[in-house]
Amino acid sequence: MEGAPKGPPDILHRLDKADTRNGLKSIQPLADLGVPYAMLLYERFLGRPFAGHRDSVSELVGDVLESAIEGVLTGAKVSFRKTKRAERVAGFDQAPDFIVPDEFNPKIVIEAKITEDDGTARDKVTRVQHLGSLSMKGRRPSQAPRFEVVACIAGRGFKVRREDMKKLLLATRGKVFTLRNLDRLVASTKLSEFRVR
Repeated sequence: MEGAPKGPPDILHRLDKADTRNGLKSIQPLADLGVPYAMLLYERFLGRPFAGHRDSVSELVGDVLESAIEGVLTGAKVSFRKTKRAERVAGFDQAPDFIVPDEFNPKIVIEAKITEDDGTARDKVTRVQHLGSLSMKGRRPSQAPRFEVVACIAGRGFKVRREDMKKLLLATRGKVFTLRNLDRLVASTKLSEFRVR
């Protein structure tokens, strides 16, 4: 609604286009008077490099969080199995990012999720909720889960909707960490039982 924020003259913001430059004020004249189709195509083309760049670095950004988790686990000498992208692991329809101690006897699973928008955040919360349900499969509500589900999150997408954060906290039984409090990951979860003394 607000449009492109003011910035340095040598930097082009992704919203600095004819139809979005001034938010709703930009759209109304174009809707009333029309706009050449070629101009809109050109504007969309200009916008694509932003999305292309975001797509190309999203895995690298995810690696920052996963590397931090690896560092914490390795530092505490916790035995873990880090799964690869799109890897198949028995017992999981979609493999979690980390399994402790291993996939043959999972006691803790860790999902590392980074998102910059609330739509993607909702999808990632649903993924963690599914792991929470999977941990209780074949169990009564009074029984302990088969494995503990831990979520490590980053990005502004998780800050947008409080309801999603509530779902995440319930699915993990409060085991949600950010880069800011990742130093408490081992001490605040069952990972402490796997720490080599």
